[in-house]
Amino acid sequence: MVSAPDSLVWELVKNNNSFMKKKNGRTSRSGSIRFSVERGNLASMSTFKYSGLANAKTVDITTTPDKRAALIIKTKKAGTSGKAGKASIALNKDFRRTDKRIKSLAKDTYYRPDLTSAALAKYTKVYKANRVAKKVVKVAPVKKGRA
Repeated sequence: MVSAPDSLVWELVKNNNSFMKKKNGRTSRSGSIRFSVERGNLASMSTFKYSGLANAKTVDITTTPDKRAALIIKTKKAGTSGKAGKASIALNKDFRRTDKRIKSLAKDTYYRPDLTSAALAKYTKVYKANRVAKKVVKVAPVKKGRA
Protein backbone atom coordinates (compact mmCIF):
# COMPACT_ATOMS: atom_id res chain seq x y z
CA MET A 1 0.00 0.00 0.00
CA VAL A 2 1.29 3.43 -0.90
CA SER A 3 1.72 5.80 2.00
CA ALA A 4 0.35 9.31 1.75
CA PRO A 5 0.92 12.38 3.91
CA ASP A 6 -1.45 12.78 6.83
CA SER A 7 -2.69 16.16 5.64
CA LEU A 8 -3.64 14.75 2.21
CA VAL A 9 -5.54 11.87 3.78
CA TRP A 10 -7.40 14.35 6.02
CA GLU A 11 -8.40 16.49 3.01
CA LEU A 12 -9.84 13.38 1.37
CA VAL A 13 -11.85 12.12 4.34
CA LYS A 14 -12.81 15.28 6.23
CA ASN A 15 -16.16 15.91 4.51
CA ASN A 16 -17.31 12.34 3.84
CA ASN A 17 -16.41 9.06 5.49
CA SER A 18 -18.35 6.16 6.92
CA PHE A 19 -17.57 7.09 10.55
CA MET A 20 -18.96 10.63 10.46
CA LYS A 21 -22.13 11.55 12.33
CA LYS A 22 -23.61 14.93 11.46
CA LYS A 23 -26.04 16.57 13.87
CA ASN A 24 -28.04 19.65 12.97
CA GLY A 25 -27.81 22.68 15.22
CA ARG A 26 -30.80 24.17 17.01
CA THR A 27 -30.80 27.39 15.01
CA SER A 28 -29.90 28.33 11.48
CA ARG A 29 -26.91 30.30 12.78
CA SER A 30 -25.31 27.43 14.68
CA GLY A 31 -25.10 25.10 11.68
CA SER A 32 -24.35 21.41 11.99
CA ILE A 33 -21.94 19.63 14.31
CA ARG A 34 -19.76 16.78 13.04
CA PHE A 35 -18.80 13.88 15.26
CA SER A 36 -16.75 10.81 14.41
CA VAL A 37 -16.98 7.25 15.75
CA GLU A 38 -13.75 5.87 14.28
CA ARG A 39 -11.21 3.93 16.31
CA GLY A 40 -8.31 6.01 17.48
CA ASN A 41 -10.43 9.14 17.92
CA LEU A 42 -10.25 10.11 21.60
CA ALA A 43 -12.69 13.01 21.61
CA SER A 44 -15.20 11.70 19.01
CA MET A 45 -14.81 14.97 17.12
CA SER A 46 -14.28 15.20 13.39
CA THR A 47 -11.04 17.21 13.42
CA PHE A 48 -7.55 16.53 12.08
CA LYS A 49 -6.03 16.49 15.58
CA TYR A 50 -8.22 13.64 16.84
CA SER A 51 -8.67 11.72 13.59
CA GLY A 52 -7.76 8.04 13.74
CA LEU A 53 -7.91 7.73 9.96
CA ALA A 54 -5.71 10.64 8.91
CA ASN A 55 -2.95 10.49 11.53
CA ALA A 56 -0.11 8.01 11.36
CA LYS A 57 0.19 8.02 15.16
CA THR A 58 -2.99 7.55 17.18
CA VAL A 59 -3.79 6.89 20.82
CA ASP A 60 -7.03 5.24 21.88
CA ILE A 61 -8.38 3.99 25.19
CA THR A 62 -11.01 1.28 25.15
CA THR A 63 -12.62 -1.12 27.53
CA THR A 64 -11.87 -4.83 27.31
CA PRO A 65 -14.43 -7.66 27.65
CA ASP A 66 -13.27 -8.34 31.23
CA LYS A 67 -14.15 -4.74 32.19
CA ARG A 68 -10.64 -3.31 32.24
CA ALA A 69 -9.05 -0.57 30.16
CA ALA A 70 -6.53 -0.87 27.33
CA LEU A 71 -4.40 1.73 25.59
CA ILE A 72 -4.07 1.10 21.85
CA ILE A 73 -1.45 2.81 19.69
CA LYS A 74 -0.54 2.43 16.03
CA THR A 75 2.81 0.87 15.23
CA LYS A 76 5.07 1.73 12.31
CA LYS A 77 3.67 -0.98 10.06
CA ALA A 78 0.04 -0.12 10.81
CA GLY A 79 -0.60 1.27 7.33
CA THR A 80 0.16 -2.00 5.60
CA SER A 81 -0.72 -4.66 8.12
CA GLY A 82 -4.18 -3.68 9.37
CA LYS A 83 -5.11 -5.22 12.70
CA ALA A 84 -1.56 -6.42 13.42
CA GLY A 85 -0.34 -2.84 13.21
CA LYS A 86 -1.80 -1.87 16.57
CA ALA A 87 -0.19 -2.42 19.96
CA SER A 88 -2.47 -2.92 22.96
CA ILE A 89 -1.22 -2.07 26.45
CA ALA A 90 -3.28 -3.23 29.43
CA LEU A 91 -4.13 -0.54 31.98
CA ASN A 92 -4.98 -2.71 34.97
CA LYS A 93 -3.13 -1.03 37.84
CA ASP A 94 -4.64 1.45 40.26
CA PHE A 95 -5.79 4.83 38.97
CA ARG A 96 -2.71 6.91 39.88
CA ARG A 97 -0.20 4.43 38.43
CA THR A 98 -2.20 4.17 35.22
CA ASP A 99 -2.42 7.94 35.00
CA LYS A 100 1.37 8.12 35.20
CA ARG A 101 1.70 5.37 32.57
CA ILE A 102 -0.52 7.21 30.08
CA LYS A 103 1.48 10.40 30.59
CA SER A 104 4.77 8.58 30.07
CA LEU A 105 3.60 6.83 26.89
CA ALA A 106 2.02 9.85 25.23
CA LYS A 107 4.11 12.75 26.49
CA ASP A 108 7.53 11.59 27.65
CA THR A 109 8.21 9.37 24.63
CA TYR A 110 7.07 12.15 22.25
CA TYR A 111 4.48 9.84 20.68
CA ARG A 112 1.53 12.26 20.76
CA PRO A 113 2.03 14.82 23.56
CA ASP A 114 -0.90 16.92 22.29
CA LEU A 115 -3.32 14.07 23.10
CA THR A 116 -2.22 13.54 26.71
CA SER A 117 -5.07 15.46 28.34
CA ALA A 118 -7.68 13.92 26.02
CA ALA A 119 -6.33 10.42 26.77
CA LEU A 120 -6.48 11.06 30.51
CA ALA A 121 -10.04 12.38 30.20
CA LYS A 122 -11.16 9.32 28.25
CA TYR A 123 -9.41 6.97 30.69
CA THR A 124 -11.28 8.63 33.56
CA LYS A 125 -14.61 8.00 31.80
CA VAL A 126 -13.72 4.39 30.96
CA TYR A 127 -12.51 3.77 34.52
CA LYS A 128 -15.73 5.13 36.04
CA ALA A 129 -17.90 3.18 33.59
CA ASN A 130 -16.04 -0.05 34.37
CA ARG A 131 -16.50 0.50 38.11
CA VAL A 132 -20.23 0.98 37.60
CA ALA A 133 -20.38 -2.17 35.43
CA LYS A 134 -18.54 -4.16 38.11
CA LYS A 135 -20.88 -2.70 40.79
CA VAL A 136 -17.94 -1.34 42.80
CA VAL A 137 -19.22 2.22 43.05
CA LYS A 138 -20.47 3.18 46.48
CA VAL A 139 -23.81 4.94 46.53
CA ALA A 140 -23.70 8.41 48.05
CA PRO A 141 -26.00 8.80 51.06
CA VAL A 142 -29.18 10.79 50.47
CA LYS A 143 -29.39 14.01 52.41
CA LYS A 144 -32.68 14.37 54.23
CA GLY A 145 -33.59 17.92 55.10
CA ARG A 146 -31.84 19.81 57.86
CA ALA A 147 -29.77 17.92 60.35
